Amino acid sequence: MRQGKHIYHVYIMTNRTHSTLYVGMTGIGYKRTEQHINKVFNGFTKKYNVTKLVYFEEYSFVWDAIAREKQIKRWSRKKKEWLIETRNPNWDDLYRKYIDRW
Repeated sequence: MRQGKHIYHVYIMTNRTHSTLYVGMTGIGYKRTEQHINKVFNGFTKKYNVTKLVYFEEYSFVWDAIAREKQIKRWSRKKKEWLIETRNPNWDDLYRKYIDRW
């Protein structure tokens, strides 16, 4: 049985008013985003109603994704906003675009 290439994602989500940013990394793709949207687990994203995907990047190697997640988490809010706006200037919800890649 041949396995396909595994993809890892680093992503940023926010709430309706964009007052909270959440940076995450996943190896389960859009399913993790759905968990945030549906508030499956208790935690930060559920507490702050973080349900809008505004940024994501793809990686082939887990260590690259982990390093990038850690890098972005250390950034100031202003720099995270800059990153989002480089690809998504209107802060559109990218969830549909994200799952269409699968």
